Amino acid sequence: MSQEEQLRRPAAGPDDGQGEDQPGGDAAAVCYGDVFAVEGELARTPIAPQDAAMMQAAESAVLGRAPAGGTAAAMQSAARRNERLGVVARDGEATDPAAEGGVAVTEARVPGARVVTEFVADQPVGQYIIAAAEDDDGGGAAVAEAGELEGGGGGRGGAVADGTKITIGEALEAAAFSAGDQAVEPSDAEAIAVAEALACRADEAPPDGLAARARAAAEANAAAARREEDRATLRDVLADAASVLGADKEVEREDAALVVGAEVRSDPDATARPGWVAASIAAAARLNRGRQ
Repeated sequence: MSQEEQLRRPAAGPDDGQGEDQPGGDAAAVCYGDVFAVEGELARTPIAPQDAAMMQAAESAVLGRAPAGGTAAAMQSAARRNERLGVVARDGEATDPAAEGGVAVTEARVPGARVVTEFVADQPVGQYIIAAAEDDDGGGAAVAEAGELEGGGGGRGGAVADGTKITIGEALEAAAFSAGDQAVEPSDAEAIAVAEALACRADEAPPDGLAARARAAAEANAAAARREEDRATLRDVLADAASVLGADKEVEREDAALVVGAEVRSDPDATARPGWVAASIAAAARLNRGRQ
């Protein structure tokens, strides 16, 4: 038994305004070939926000939610980096390979598990195994990767040049992009505090920084009289994270572990939510891994 959700967009015309979104538009851009083992035009194409949004929608349609640290999260981190570089626009069109070839998530059921494979332009970019017990707990909250399909297979021959790794500030801004409309909660504030302290290379976050802003927002949101539409969101807190941080650093695996731990410990359900602060930091660490 299998299930597939495929999203396709009309091919962009010659005057679609993508400009620098096209392959080869900027030497510093994070391309598909820098993140996944893909080939050809796709490998040379910078990852755009609309591509990431298409993957997130496909993951949600098949899995019920976008897995933390999964393909969509990695694409969001890369797209946010490209947006900051001016290579792509947040409100721009999907890139040609994603628009023409489509983004797809397929599911095959095997005894005791589901095998999920993700594609961009018919090339595999991610694969997961979801155990039956995890299905019973909510359809993939804890998704285990089986045989990673990432890693510099095309485009630039593997490594990314210095300065193209995702920083903590950029990863926090990616969270504002992927979960920006969600209200700030105490677990978000604690994850942000750890991330900010790591970026500043300090024992704790500064008293007037992002964490302080997040804690104030979480406290205000907890007020019983606070209407849903008036609640402070992650976008309100993190949209300018990279510029607010007085210092920054590239995300490493150890940073991700600390931030995930802070969010999980502070969450009532002891989970890190897909696309939110910890997931964005974890996705950035995954993107940075093995690069030089």
